[in-house]
Amino acid sequence: MDELIRNLAVYALPVLFAITMHDAAQAFVARRLGDNTAHAAGRTTLNPLAHIDPIGTVVIPAVMYLMTSFVFGYAKPLPLNYGQMKHPKRDMALVALSGPGANFLMAFLWMLLAICLHVFDVQEDFPSLVASAGIKTNLWLMAFNLLPIPSMDGGRIVFSLLPHKAAYQYARLEPYGFLILLALILLKVVTYWLFFVETVAGIGLRLLAMPLLALVGGS
Repeated sequence: MDELIRNLAVYALPVLFAITMHDAAQAFVARRLGDNTAHAAGRTTLNPLAHIDPIGTVVIPAVMYLMTSFVFGYAKPLPLNYGQMKHPKRDMALVALSGPGANFLMAFLWMLLAICLHVFDVQEDFPSLVASAGIKTNLWLMAFNLLPIPSMDGGRIVFSLLPHKAAYQYARLEPYGFLILLALILLKVVTYWLFFVETVAGIGLRLLAMPLLALVGGS
């Protein structure tokens, strides 16, 4: 029980920030591209309460954490109307990419915090654990949302890249997206996907942080 409480305390802020930034970034980009739907629903805010779904964000992840090694959850659905955008098919990909992009940026900021904690020799473990959780949470959320399944960010990117006829055939799978996701989870495909994307993104983060690490190491 003590370990559960400690993990909840460590991951609470990173998870809230990761979900908030993901949805707020997509709402912001959608508005810039001509769709004001999400903004009118109050989703461009950085207030986590506007994005949290009590069941999907709190209850389901907590239950899965207690019962399995895989944690799954979701925020409130983001209301979008691609028909209001200037180039709907292209802009769908830009909106979809903005969420994972925001998570990658958040992971980088958490990494900078971790480096600063090391540089200033902070002895308390909790801030370092939170920074590490921030990196992992954002990379996980980024990788998970990039799954090429209809209704997810990765699926929308695939739809945008396919020729029109193939794209609309692909979109017909959307009602079965959740079942496809469950099947991929049970077959461990999602686990391998998350590991691959997180590994590649982690390399990217280290490359971005390399100048700062070199500066710190040389000082």
